[in-house]
Amino acid sequence: MKFTDGFWLMRDGVRASYATDVRDVREGEGRFTAYAAVHRVRERGDTLNTPLVTVECFSPADGVIGVRATHHAGKAAHGPDFALNGTEGAGILKREGTVTELTSGPLTVRLDTDKPWGLEFLDADGQRLTAVERRGTGFATAPDGSHHMIGQLALGVGEYIYGLGERFTPYVKNGQNVDIWQADGGTSSEQAYKNIPFHLSSRGYGVFVNHPGKVSYEIGSESVGQVQFSVEDQSIEYYVIAGPTPKDVLRRYTALTGRPALPPAWSFGLWLTTSFCTPYDEETVTAFVDGMAERDIPLGVFHFDCFWMREYQWTDFRWDPEVFPDPEGMLRRLRERGLKVSAWINPYIAQKSDLFAEAAAQGYLVRRPNGDIWQWDLWQPGMALVDFTNPAARAWYADRLRTLLDQGVDCFKTDFGERVPTDVVWHDGSDPERMHNYYAQLYNSTVFELLEKERGPGQAVLFARSATAGGQQFPVHWGGDCFASLGAMAESLRGGLSLSLSGFGFWSHDIGGFEGTPDPAVFKRWLAFGLLSSHSRLHGNVSYRVPWAFGEEAVDVARKFTLLKHRLMPYLYGAAVEAHRTGVPVMRPMLLEFPDDPACRTLDRQYMLGPDLLVAPVFTAEGDVEFYVPEGTWTHLLTGESVQGPAWRRETHGFDSLPLYVRPGALLPLGADDQRADGDWLQDLTLLVAPDTQDGKEVTVPDLDGRPAAVFRAERVGAEVRVTAEGTDRAFTVRPVADWSNPGGNPSAGGGDKDV
Repeated sequence: MKFTDGFWLMRDGVRASYATDVRDVREGEGRFTAYAAVHRVRERGDTLNTPLVTVECFSPADGVIGVRATHHAGKAAHGPDFALNGTEGAGILKREGTVTELTSGPLTVRLDTDKPWGLEFLDADGQRLTAVERRGTGFATAPDGSHHMIGQLALGVGEYIYGLGERFTPYVKNGQNVDIWQADGGTSSEQAYKNIPFHLSSRGYGVFVNHPGKVSYEIGSESVGQVQFSVEDQSIEYYVIAGPTPKDVLRRYTALTGRPALPPAWSFGLWLTTSFCTPYDEETVTAFVDGMAERDIPLGVFHFDCFWMREYQWTDFRWDPEVFPDPEGMLRRLRERGLKVSAWINPYIAQKSDLFAEAAAQGYLVRRPNGDIWQWDLWQPGMALVDFTNPAARAWYADRLRTLLDQGVDCFKTDFGERVPTDVVWHDGSDPERMHNYYAQLYNSTVFELLEKERGPGQAVLFARSATAGGQQFPVHWGGDCFASLGAMAESLRGGLSLSLSGFGFWSHDIGGFEGTPDPAVFKRWLAFGLLSSHSRLHGNVSYRVPWAFGEEAVDVARKFTLLKHRLMPYLYGAAVEAHRTGVPVMRPMLLEFPDDPACRTLDRQYMLGPDLLVAPVFTAEGDVEFYVPEGTWTHLLTGESVQGPAWRRETHGFDSLPLYVRPGALLPLGADDQRADGDWLQDLTLLVAPDTQDGKEVTVPDLDGRPAAVFRAERVGAEVRVTAEGTDRAFTVRPVADWSNPGGNPSAGGGDKDV
């Protein structure tokens, strides 16, 4: 929200006050509180009839410093609040003369009372990261009388800002105004399904605004040298999170808000759906599954979208008996073919469903202030919203899902959760404005926790659309409703990269696009991108996404990249384990792996898949693609071609290829089983040695539970690289990356140590 009219004036009707003159500083255990007047105090009379801003500085965890600025402290707290880890007291306080410093790990905040109000944030070397400057702490009343708390942190020259959730607008957020407010706006607008009040700076720090309601950002867009964030409240709290690298920032941020669960290995296989509004029954489903098998395209998960239920009755958790008269038998038959099954759900109950009356009678539906159940006809006629703030409603909803699990469903697509009204009363008394964004957390956690309980630890996975801060704990999330175009494919990638820099480890998207029917060229280009994402799903709206609907070449492309993804699983699941343990995502913006390379700071049409694979999707039908390779010798995984970086590349690729380069120095494990994602990864394992692989380079291949199954270590012996194994005595093969795509290559094979 903008408050000023240029640099000098305020907007009509806006009255603002900013912390200006520090009047007192009180020390606490590992914290301090400053009291700042909103104008210079020259005599006693200046202390009367004027506000005082209270600013608390504290540390909940190593490398994290919190700032809480308050105008009036008497406002009742109705929640909800983000569940944060850590305890206050991680900082060390030092006061010398007029300077007060609070240090937490490599981060220090400094206040000098001899100067006008301001805070400086310093790194481990005492260098300035950012600062609260003039107008950096304050509050304003808008023409409608609403009260807003304002925070600002300075932007350095050449500093870039990223994140703020899954945003489809430009990847670098400088110059944008962003509202953290859940909306179902597709991928072609400024609205977002996943709104996260966390941004990451190219200078190696992050900032999390601890407010679950609407947070309004001005990123160099109102005051061009500031990142401004404001909330309609009496207090604003934010955390500055240290690096020094972007990966370090994400590790600390996800330690604070929650690390992603580890999805089951089978979920990394190819998902095929019925699509949304297409006609389908068991015969259709069987034909799809048979068609994939006949064309040698391994399938991991089959998903039933909305119309598995009766029309006008979503969500009532009951199979349409006219279309699926034997759901238990159908699900058993699918499972006998080695498939997992996913079913679509949402948090709404349509009036036509008999569950509506049941939920209404039990008080499980959200109500208006006058006691009426909140309803509308958008999406489903007369639908109401399940009140997940009511523990009994959560249990009731989970019980309906448990019946489906007993029938043979394995996981759920938790659709919607964004269009949450604010003119309502919640069971637990939550503030409706704060609950609007937070609702997604309650919805997804209810379903995820049920899956963990019923299917066991490590076997729970969602396909979720909405999320707020902390939602990364319940993977996987997908990119929502995109058009079937190359432009929408690019905007989807921007959204995924922004989400990954917001603490989310796993992300997917609808291969081919959701809205409309893709041109075969679009579908084939999207296949390669989709099968080189953390999770891969074929899904559409009014048309099927079976590959043969787009020609025989599409079948070949789908087969090639599905088999490749399965072979990459020892490597990909290692990256998944890293995301689970550290918060560093599987799909990584180039910035994460190469923060010191200026060329990588704005790249939004390529990414690193795990630490060692560079992927540059092709966004043209003709196959022309431009991308950047950082320093060193990069080797194309599919052709063996080597290129030398740093350099910009222009290449042309057929539909069965794209830029897919192995990083210099990599030790890349490939499985032999190309038929399933959850195979035996140590059976006939191949280790690809990249140029510049150094002595001591290690790679861990996990087991299906994410535990280390074997550790492989490269050692330089003259011109050769020797690979040794710990934790396994099973045979493996070692070969140079450049030889892997050449069937006539000369690998080193057998048990024990290997040389290349």
